[in-house]
Amino acid sequence: MGNNNDNIFTYHKPNENTEDRYTQLRAKAREFSELVDELVPASREQSLAKTKIEEAVMWANAGVARNVKGGE
Repeated sequence: MGNNNDNIFTYHKPNENTEDRYTQLRAKAREFSELVDELVPASREQSLAKTKIEEAVMWANAGVARNVKGGE
């Protein structure tokens, strides 16, 4: 496996091909988070579920930022 540090530790400025993807990901994550609030009693488990949703959005955004180039 090659050295991926340049891609991992570089700022990836949003472009016309990434901004809408970020918006869609955040919207669906918020919808799911609100469903968790509605259906899961306030608890450690609810808190962990919401943390994992937040983590999923962060990783998905990183996947977009690192792998979607302008013009795609």
